[in-house]
Amino acid sequence: MIKFNVPPYLGSEMEYIQEAILNHKISGDGLFTQKCSRKLEQLTKSKKVLLTTSCTHAIEMAAILAGVGVGDEVIMPSYTFVSTANAFVLRGAKVKFVDIRPDTMNIDENLIEAAITERTKAIVPVHYAGVGCEMSTICALAKDKNIHVIEDAAQGVKSTYKGKSLGSMGAFGCFSFHETKNYSMGEGGALLINDSSFREKAEIIREKGTDRSKFFRGEVDKYSWVDVGSSYLPSELNAAYLLTQLENADLINSQRKQLWEIYYKELKNLSDRNYIELPYIPKECEHNAHMFYIKVKDLETRSKLIKHLKDRGVNSVFHYVPLHSSDAGMKYCDFVGEDNYTTSESERLLRLPLYYGLDNDSVYKVVEEIEAFFK
Repeated sequence: MIKFNVPPYLGSEMEYIQEAILNHKISGDGLFTQKCSRKLEQLTKSKKVLLTTSCTHAIEMAAILAGVGVGDEVIMPSYTFVSTANAFVLRGAKVKFVDIRPDTMNIDENLIEAAITERTKAIVPVHYAGVGCEMSTICALAKDKNIHVIEDAAQGVKSTYKGKSLGSMGAFGCFSFHETKNYSMGEGGALLINDSSFREKAEIIREKGTDRSKFFRGEVDKYSWVDVGSSYLPSELNAAYLLTQLENADLINSQRKQLWEIYYKELKNLSDRNYIELPYIPKECEHNAHMFYIKVKDLETRSKLIKHLKDRGVNSVFHYVPLHSSDAGMKYCDFVGEDNYTTSESERLLRLPLYYGLDNDSVYKVVEEIEAFFK
């Protein structure tokens, strides 16, 4: 069986984990957490990066920092993971979905303004597959309307838009280090803070609402409860696992992109004959080969292809069911405008196996079986 995903492992992770154990420091914000944060700050050029227990929690922190509350509205695509919406629903906000672009599967930047009201507090672009949204348009609109931009860059580590790291252009950016991501700590994430005025409050929120971080830096003689917050610190064991991958990020990125290019080249014949559509990468975007997907004619074709591949030892998966069609989506959210592409495009999309360590022969095997299906 060719698995859809295998978490990255380079071999020296256990050495760092053992070091953390022997140092008798396995709770959050130790040496390995600090090293990971510095690596990410260097990579993204963000003012401050705080490692978190998940991307979900990073978005929840961003929602608190942006002051999102009861009665506010937040704009995002419906084609995203539930955490993107949940973070704001938890704050009592109403989520406003707008349609996506069929080429990138990202939010249609030209539809955002029509969804803005006097209650709009934030715009949340989701960089699908590590391909950047049209951030120049989105950030200009947000600045004009005095609205926060919170980037869901869960899939976007080492991707750029016009030379800038995804996650570094809004007030806040959110990364994921889940086991399905290019770089993993099992469960984990990071909050990128691109506005220095939020730095101190972000530390407080992350440390259960206390000024404990200032205490450890010697800035106060004791720490206490000063604001709302929760426990968003990952274990040092998780950070130790992640550090090896961040130190070898270029190696991982290079191998994933090589596999992505093989898929693209070998499947182009089917694309040219209109059996499938291949991913589109805008010229201003540098992607990180987070996923390789194809689009087929319709839902029925996709279901048959998934079964065909499974019967031949290839594990392929579809992705998000649009949130506006879910029970919770209908309860807490509204879709603004027409759903011209969100549902129809999501039903056509199929993700193929892609992970660090996948061998070239397996990719050729996947391509061979897809070709056999269409024959």
